[in-house]
Amino acid sequence: MTWFRRAQEHAAPPEPDLGDTPEGMLKVLFERTADINTNAGHLPPEAVVVARRVLDAVREVIDTSAERELDMRAVVALRGILEDYLPTTLKTYLALDPTMVDVKQASGRTPAESVVEQFETLWESATDMLEATRAHDADALQTQGSFLRTKFSRSDLDL
Repeated sequence: MTWFRRAQEHAAPPEPDLGDTPEGMLKVLFERTADINTNAGHLPPEAVVVARRVLDAVREVIDTSAERELDMRAVVALRGILEDYLPTTLKTYLALDPTMVDVKQASGRTPAESVVEQFETLWESATDMLEATRAHDADALQTQGSFLRTKFSRSDLDL
């Protein structure tokens, strides 16, 4: 019954109430950074690097709030990454039996490859959002928000 124990060891803390303020989002961003750092030994090294890139891009978007208030669509997208997409990807991977992470699945990829791919997708989304935020392009932010909802609304992440 060690798989029950492993899930408890790697379980992330309950999700805090993020709120829509930059300060609240930064608090959760720091918690996500700690989650990645704490579990770095259980993740593929490339996944750690890419997950940190996601968080760096999110931080840059939040930092734009010093110049002007964040667009509500950006806030929704940031909350999605910080409260759902990144922690769900992390928890789903950490819940796997460690002997299975390098075994090819029906998709043709290993879970280790899949988690890297999922973090890369989040990073692309976060950098697109950063570019749109910097350009003050509300239409691009709307498109980005729609993309995030569509891309990650699947019932399960492909692990």
